[in-house]
Amino acid sequence: MRILHTEWSDGLGGQEKRVLSELFGLAGRGHDMLLVCRPGARIRSEAEKHGVRVITLPLRRPFDVPSILKLRKILKEQAVDIVNTHSGVDSWVGAIAAKLAGVPLLVRTRHLNIPLKRSIFNFVHYLPDVYITCGENMRNTLVDQCGFAAERVVSIPTGVPMEFFDVARDAGGKKAFGLDPETPVISNVGILRRVKGHETTFRAVPAVVREFPHVRFLIVGDGPRRQELERMAEDMDIKKYMVFTGFRDDIRAVYACTDVAILSSWSEGLPQSVLQALACGVPVIATRVGGVPEVVIQGKTGVLVEAGDHEGLAREIVTALREPAKARQVALAGKEFVRNSHSVEHMLDQLEGIYSRGKQR
Repeated sequence: MRILHTEWSDGLGGQEKRVLSELFGLAGRGHDMLLVCRPGARIRSEAEKHGVRVITLPLRRPFDVPSILKLRKILKEQAVDIVNTHSGVDSWVGAIAAKLAGVPLLVRTRHLNIPLKRSIFNFVHYLPDVYITCGENMRNTLVDQCGFAAERVVSIPTGVPMEFFDVARDAGGKKAFGLDPETPVISNVGILRRVKGHETTFRAVPAVVREFPHVRFLIVGDGPRRQELERMAEDMDIKKYMVFTGFRDDIRAVYACTDVAILSSWSEGLPQSVLQALACGVPVIATRVGGVPEVVIQGKTGVLVEAGDHEGLAREIVTALREPAKARQVALAGKEFVRNSHSVEHMLDQLEGIYSRGKQR
């Protein structure tokens, strides 16, 4: 099949990484993959680095007529079988162009657990043949709250690459962050945006430090809040306990030396950081939001706290550090759960099924 993905975002967070995972994975299965993105998008260089054909368009606004007409021409010239859109702007441009070009199957992937308002002014939401969500909770939102037909919405969680299941514990890896191998390390991995709730993590720090004075928190990622969060850490007098690593492309190395992985988000779909931590066998403590409870099953594969509950987060971190054997046992159960239901091969199998059936309609 010839499959074209569109992505408006210039960043490189979980959403963009899922797009890349689909591109690379299905290309490896013999499909012809194309990507349409903006010229300065970080996803562009990553895709080109792995041999995926990339076409750039301005994608300036939802109803960007020049981009729509150019994409329509591309779709017809390339005889594209399937278009899969991902963000707001490119979902307008991609959907309209796909319908004008007569593409057999139009798919829209929803990465955020935010309702879509369907109306005459948002007619583009009616155009996709299939909606893919990254978790069952997100699917329920579209079906129960937004009125989408259940048979047109399918949950396909983001798949974890198999190499994450082979990560071995490496306390010596803490030296890369200027830390002693005996230092307890708590990692919060994710783009530095407000929705990630880093302030909840920060407020948990003093209570954890009182019990474990040598603990250090790795704040892994980059984003628009970087400077604000660093100032916040200074104002709260906790910066000496924090390591802001910036963007890292060696997340497996991060988790190899992590004692506890945390997520303090206010809202989520099904975050890759949690899936990857579980796959690596790292104890996970996460907020009970979006699709997180689908994989962090309380007391079985991880621990859940309420969004914004910094006291609860601190309490669970301290418990995990005090009872490492118990935390490890739960983490190993999480690893097996993810291996059986959320591997990248499982995701690709489901995608191929949806694409094949849609193309044959």
